[in-house]
Amino acid sequence: MARIKHAVILAAGEGRRMGGGEPKPLRRVAGREILYRTVSALRDLGVEEFVLVVNPDHRARFEGFLRKLGVPAEIVLNPSPEKGNGYSLYLAREAVSGPFLLVMGDHIYGEGFLRRAVAGEGAVVDPGPRFIDRDEATAVRVRDGRVADIGKGLRDPDAYDTGCFVLDPSVFAAAAELVAERREVELADVIRRAAPPVHIVPGEFWTDVDTPADLRRASRLLIAQAVKGTGDGIVSRLINRRISTRISGLLVDRITPWQATWAAFGVGLLAAGLNPWSPVAAAVLYQVSSILDGVDGEIARATLRQTPLGGWVDSVLDRYVDIAYLLALAVSTRFPAGFWPVVALALLGSVLVSYSTERYRGAFARDIYRDVPALALIPGKRDERIFLSMVLVLLGYVRELFLALALITHLRVLITLLLGSREILGKRG
Repeated sequence: MARIKHAVILAAGEGRRMGGGEPKPLRRVAGREILYRTVSALRDLGVEEFVLVVNPDHRARFEGFLRKLGVPAEIVLNPSPEKGNGYSLYLAREAVSGPFLLVMGDHIYGEGFLRRAVAGEGAVVDPGPRFIDRDEATAVRVRDGRVADIGKGLRDPDAYDTGCFVLDPSVFAAAAELVAERREVELADVIRRAAPPVHIVPGEFWTDVDTPADLRRASRLLIAQAVKGTGDGIVSRLINRRISTRISGLLVDRITPWQATWAAFGVGLLAAGLNPWSPVAAAVLYQVSSILDGVDGEIARATLRQTPLGGWVDSVLDRYVDIAYLLALAVSTRFPAGFWPVVALALLGSVLVSYSTERYRGAFARDIYRDVPALALIPGKRDERIFLSMVLVLLGYVRELFLALALITHLRVLITLLLGSREILGKRG
């Protein structure tokens, strides 16, 4: 099928299970409206024009939202939403002239899902959805690569309806037949009669929102999906992220990523400043700052506010915190002059670990953790260094901490240079 330039979004539902009020597509989930998430992702994938089928009572809200978003869209009114979402699709027939993407206004789709969806044709289905209640989902039975049956309660289905379809205008003929035959027409009825091809997209994130409980669940899922895909050390994977995602879930609708960045920075500097009075309290607070350091990125990714500027500033502030903490710890410990070269090596290594990976990205425009996955297994990342600092300070092994940091960090930098160089030279043949 040709590249998809048009998208039809069905948003005329009455939302009774949501308790009325704001239309479901305009409800905020993890800091962003559902419709914003869908439209933003589809625009990035090349969709140029949108058709929204809405309830006349909500027309002004949708128009205001789309105007604020700056999205060209045609509003189609469904004065009888009780006739079903198949009827809503039928009403969009005059607004569509070629292949189009059809999505539900109350579904949340990950970018990876939509990218794979628009590359196919027909009903987009998932044989093993992980983020929905399958007992409540619409099941699909497949025969010869096409939809043979679709509906709730089908036994032993082959897949589940994702609420996403890549269709051509011929589907409106099936919709017109059903509208002439019945008072109420659901989308499942139209798809059953049209029997489009099946496009299988497994393993990607998508979910639907019908109730307030679904909103809360979807928010938690989006925060979990917002965890950085590569680069986390073992401490972040096993400890920090389990805590930071809970914090992000509580704060995602209350603070901005920038506020989270500066809050973590402030806690880190406070940890450094506590060293002369209580190295133990400082070490614990340093670990707290490490946990909080993940919140800004999680909120940024979950709310679609991630920017290169934010990542850059956060990285620079992290270096300030690390140097301030280690320097304050060394000064308050009053090492003899002969030990300060070790302190200097520990400080330098702590900076170079991040610098070596960031310079790889700057030089080659590639993520070294994707190019060299084994590097994620080499100890010495920031989360691991901070956790090690806390443990050794709590045990009273401050001298041993600096010795360990001096050794681990420079060894990791050396391995980074070796593995990174081999990767680049291998690609150049």
